[in-house]
Amino acid sequence: MSIISGTAGVRPPTALVDLGPIAQLRAGRLGRRVPQLLIGLVLYGVSLAMMLRGALGLAPWDVLHSGFIRHVPMTIGQAVVLFSFIVLIFWIPLKEKPGIGTIANAFIVGMSADATLAVLAPGDGMVARIALALGGVALCGMASALYIGAQFGRGPRDGLMTGLARRTGLSLRLVRTGLEVLVVVLGLALGGVLGVGTVLYAVLIGPLTQLMLPWFTVDLPGAVDLTSAGSPVGGDASR
Repeated sequence: MSIISGTAGVRPPTALVDLGPIAQLRAGRLGRRVPQLLIGLVLYGVSLAMMLRGALGLAPWDVLHSGFIRHVPMTIGQAVVLFSFIVLIFWIPLKEKPGIGTIANAFIVGMSADATLAVLAPGDGMVARIALALGGVALCGMASALYIGAQFGRGPRDGLMTGLARRTGLSLRLVRTGLEVLVVVLGLALGGVLGVGTVLYAVLIGPLTQLMLPWFTVDLPGAVDLTSAGSPVGGDASR
């Protein structure tokens, strides 16, 4: 999550802001923001299922999830939920504060992934598999822009990244790369799914989310007064 520069007390139009749970509700425009948050999280789960059915490799954290479920009796969606709450435990020493979107993210993405897998057949042939993989990455970029733009806070894995960056003084890029390398290595050790889809995700998800985020970011005119730090904050693509 990157800081958007700006003069004190002046927030650029449609800037992302870092709000606590109560401030997120008081910021208004809930009639748009709540449905957008839910749609974004559901689509994120759909994108995960598409990449699974494409069988050409998964996003870094999902490499870990797919490896984990080879050893325990649970679905990948259940693993996503489980690891979301494990990650949230690490927020405590990092003093990260979860928002409404953080908790919603922890539950909905995994549930949506399992529901989609129940009705989506595996790709029949390489063309179908490539289409599922590319479509999954593109949909994930849009889903990320939707839920981040709803201004309900970071996902569990986002908060781990930003918290570590703040506490260590390292760059967000370096922390994110380190975390994703770590979870991929752990996932591979457990037998997780790594492939060209993993590379496509790593290369494309940032630019796609950055491209689409301005389309979906909900402007909150009074949000500067609602933040404790007063600093506009941008979003990252990982959940």
